[in-house]
Parts: sequence; C-alpha cells; structure tokens
Amino acid sequence: MFAVAAGLLTLSLRKQRARVRHAVWLAASLKSLIPFSWLAAIGSHLAWSPGFSATSNHRLQVAIDVISGVNSSVLIPDLRPLFPILVGVWFCGLVAVLARWSARWQKMSRTAREARTLPAGHVLTALSKAERMLGVRRPTPVLLSKAFIDPGVFGIARPVLMWPEGLSQRLSEAELEAILMHEVRHIQRRDKLTAAIHMLVEAIFWFHPLAWWVGTRLMEERERACDEGVLGMCNQPRAYAQGILKVCEFCLMSPPACMSGVVGGDLKERMVSIMTNRARQELGVGRKVLLAVLGLASLAGPIAVGLVHASAARIASTVGTTAMTPSEQDSGHASMLASKEEMLALLVKKVQPSYPEAARKAHIQGAVVLRATIGKEGDVENLRLVSGPAELAPAAIEAVKQWKYRQYMKDGHAVEVVTDITVNFSLAK
Repeated sequence: MFAVAAGLLTLSLRKQRARVRHAVWLAASLKSLIPFSWLAAIGSHLAWSPGFSATSNHRLQVAIDVISGVNSSVLIPDLRPLFPILVGVWFCGLVAVLARWSARWQKMSRTAREARTLPAGHVLTALSKAERMLGVRRPTPVLLSKAFIDPGVFGIARPVLMWPEGLSQRLSEAELEAILMHEVRHIQRRDKLTAAIHMLVEAIFWFHPLAWWVGTRLMEERERACDEGVLGMCNQPRAYAQGILKVCEFCLMSPPACMSGVVGGDLKERMVSIMTNRARQELGVGRKVLLAVLGLASLAGPIAVGLVHASAARIASTVGTTAMTPSEQDSGHASMLASKEEMLALLVKKVQPSYPEAARKAHIQGAVVLRATIGKEGDVENLRLVSGPAELAPAAIEAVKQWKYRQYMKDGHAVEVVTDITVNFSLAK
C-alpha cells in the first residue's frame, strides 16, 4: 500500500525535480524496514481506556478489525506447523541474494586492486574543476583501470572514481567535464549509501516484486537527479548527451549494483530529457508541507490504529474478566476466565450478524454482550446474554455460534475458558 501510494505521489510530482521523487521512493524503501505491526505495538502501549466508547466507535472498530485481519468469515489456516519451512525458504533466498551481490562486490574490489592510481592529467584537472563547482571539498581519488567498465563511483565511506583507460582520449573537454560532474553529483548526493540501504531491503524482501520495482524507480530517479544537476551547472545538453553515448560505445559492460555510473536507468528517456532540457519546478512551500504531513501520517496512522485497538481491547477485557456469578459457580462451571484481548488473538473465524429487520425498522442499535464458554477445540458453547437490546440478541447469538478460536493453552494443555463477547449493531452508513 505504501509503495503504491508513493507511486501515485511521484506521478503527481512528475514536473518537479527528480531529487524530490527520489526522496519519495527512498522513503518507501525505508518504510518497508518498519513493519506496520511495530508502529501499532507502540500505539498499544500508549493506549488509555477512559473516555473510549466501544459502542459509539463501532465503525472505527470494524475498520481496525479489517486491518488486523480479524473481521473475516473465512477460516484462517494455521500456518504455525509450516513456519520452520517458510523461514528456511526465506533464509535461502536471503543468502542467495547476498551471495550474488557479494560476488559482484568482490569482482569490483579485485578490479580496483588491479587498477593504478592516476597521479596527474587532464582527467584529474577536470575532476577538480567539477568538485569546485559543486562545492565538494574532499578530492576524489581516480583509479585507472584496464577493464572496459563504465566510469563510476565505487565505495561508500571512501569513494573512488573508477575510470577506464583510454576513454578520456575519445571525449572532448566539454564532454569529459560533464561526465565527471555527473560522478561528483553521485558522491555529493551519497547515492552509494542510499543504494546500499535499498540493497538490504531487496535482500530481506527478495520474495516481494514491489521491493525490486521500487529499486528500479530509485535508480532511474537517481540518474535523472544527477543529469539535472549537471545541466544546471554547465548547461551543455548536446555535449553531455554525446559524452554518455561515447561512454556506451567504449564500454562493454554496465556497472553493477555496487557502483554508481553514468550509464544507468532508461537511457532513451534520459537522452530525450537531457536534449529537451525542460526547466523543472522547484518544490513550493505548500507541497513541502503536504509531503511532511504525509510522512508524519504514514507513521502516526499505524500508531493511532494500535492506540484505538488496544483501548477497545482493554475496555472489553474489563468485561471479559468479570467474576462469575454464584449460579455459574454452583452449576459446576470451573473454567478459567479469559479477556477479550487474549481471545481476539486466537480468533480465526468471525461471522458478522444479520441485522434483524424488525430492529432496523424500529431504529434499535447498540452493543450486545454475550458470555460464552470456549471449548478445548475452540468451539463456542453455552452462550447467554449479559446485556444489550433483547431484539438484537438472537441475531448476535446465531452469528457467534459460528465463530471459531484456536485452542487456549495453559501449561502446555488446551483448556476450556469463559469470556465475554461484544457484538455491535449500528445503523450508521
């Protein structure tokens, strides 16, 4: 959902600078490292029950149940026996992805070790000029390699520029300066670091296509952002485009994921964008505020869900842990009491009641509280009305009879428990 929202947002920002869209995609990547459940758990610890009305917030509670996967009439399969297998498959995929990237990194490291440091020359002169223009104070070492690779930045903490031997002789002075300025922009933007972070995301979520899709979008916007930075400084689109094409003609291989090179993204679209050199809009104050609000909402939303859900569960648990009446104790019901919060975690099938037509016409609504015994197999037994409109009770009982729970375990054994179940009826649309 967050990735799709990021895609729609970047679509609305297509006339803005590429660095803005890159920031949105980077936020989508980082968000995948913060699960929804973690933020909801933070909200649950902040929950405060006084003043919360489960009846008046019925629609909100239903929405939260849908998000948490409880509001369903379909039996959820118990995947716990398959958990070791699923973890094993995920771990094998993780190792395979990391091994592939490690092999690429080792290959580039070997190429870097075999390269020689460029002591002087017009490449270093042009690089120093580009660094001065972009305000980069720390000079970047240049390694001259005999491999036919795309010139690119290698390394994160101490980046170096890998430059193929013989390429500079094929480039004019303007083309050389534009290509080197592109690489300096990568260093200035710390693109290697952000690329490494998303590589971690892809390794963890290797099974999810959206993780790889976000990675492609990140690479495209990263290259476009550097293109815009180069054109903003030198304003020579023809020389820049010709330089990129000459690099493509000279090199036989594109840079791997561990390098930031000049040949990346959709080359055809980049050429069109460079040659047209359209002026991009700066992000206004209103859009900046909107993006900040959306960013906060993406974090505050799950926390609010956990807050409301835990508040409702705590209120319900005060009902669920009510002591048994003397008549229940005398009748031999020695089952232990369980709170609604505990039973909510064990619920695997929930059937919504049908609203009685007579009650609907009479505008009768409210919460029906039923006391139930949950058997050792998770079946609902011994339903009886605790409180609520009598006109709604039969429909609530008929629906709750079909509910199904996982076994309530105590000391390693399935036990019978008693709990209170609240069924809300609301005429609000």
